[in-house]
Amino acid sequence: MKAITVRPMTPGSAQLEDIPEPDEREGAVLVEALAVGVCGTDVEIVEGKYGWAPPGKERLVLGHESLGRVVDPGTSTALKKGDHVVGIVRRPDPVPCPNCAVGEWDMCRNGQYTERGIKEINGFMSERWRIEPHFAMKVDRSLGLLGVLLEPTTVVAKAWEQVVAVGQRSFWEPRTVLITGAGPIGLLAALLGKQRGLDVHVIDIADSGPKPQLVRALGATYHTGTIADLGFEPDVIIECTGVGKVIKDTIGAVASGGVICLTGVGGGGVIGQMHIADVAAHVVLRNNVVVGSVNANKRHWYKAGEALARADRSWLAQLVTRCERPADFAKALTRTSEDIKVIVQFAEA
Repeated sequence: MKAITVRPMTPGSAQLEDIPEPDEREGAVLVEALAVGVCGTDVEIVEGKYGWAPPGKERLVLGHESLGRVVDPGTSTALKKGDHVVGIVRRPDPVPCPNCAVGEWDMCRNGQYTERGIKEINGFMSERWRIEPHFAMKVDRSLGLLGVLLEPTTVVAKAWEQVVAVGQRSFWEPRTVLITGAGPIGLLAALLGKQRGLDVHVIDIADSGPKPQLVRALGATYHTGTIADLGFEPDVIIECTGVGKVIKDTIGAVASGGVICLTGVGGGGVIGQMHIADVAAHVVLRNNVVVGSVNANKRHWYKAGEALARADRSWLAQLVTRCERPADFAKALTRTSEDIKVIVQFAEA
């Protein structure tokens, strides 16, 4: 069968090649791939920045944002042939640490977790893949190809859960939320914010193209420019860019008692004469909290599935701006100004 593979830590090594059929030891459920979403993590792995092949192997099958159709449910009693499923990405560490032992593998303490398409387990960019029944998430078939959005939605489902958990440390009635960045994660964070009934604002550098239109179609407000120029203090900020200056600006902008949730991983260098003690004093005196959120456990996958099922299909469809064939996977890894979510499509949904 065909698969898109890469030699981790080796730039330019990605290729479409023939590999053996998935071994039953990889999971009882056999799945036909429908689509795989492409994100910045995939691009960085292809660029050789990180990634780990399975033990004893030189190459890693890429892709962690999956969508497939069950060919053989194997030992699963919850799935049947034809069901649409998405594969959970992370696996608990083998020790396991206390968090992994109770199913909170997204909060793994010792770093020995593994991840499909990223760390020591083959991903989903192959014509067929296998998965353990416990890690196969059934999705609403009416979503069609849009089921591929489930994995990125889990990221923001967890982020919102973290925000609420922190906010409820005291009496808290948030009304306004600011999302920094209008990429797939930012737009999905905005969607979940609107589903919570909040006044949602999104800020991004794009002043044209699909992003402003998508934000406004949600009933949210779109901004360009700087956070300092917004003219209000958000109760919640979900930061989705990973850009140093943007992160710095969020700390000065959030309302007293507010929560900032960092989901973006990036860089931005040294920010001017920013003094850590002054920043800390600002956070302390205003009872603010800055919390990081990454990955998701099974609870967040369920919440993400519910959120997508409630969402307007025509709006979700606009998030997928381009579909590429497996043979053209290199095009999928090259982002344009008009792109939001690009997918590699293996079959019709």
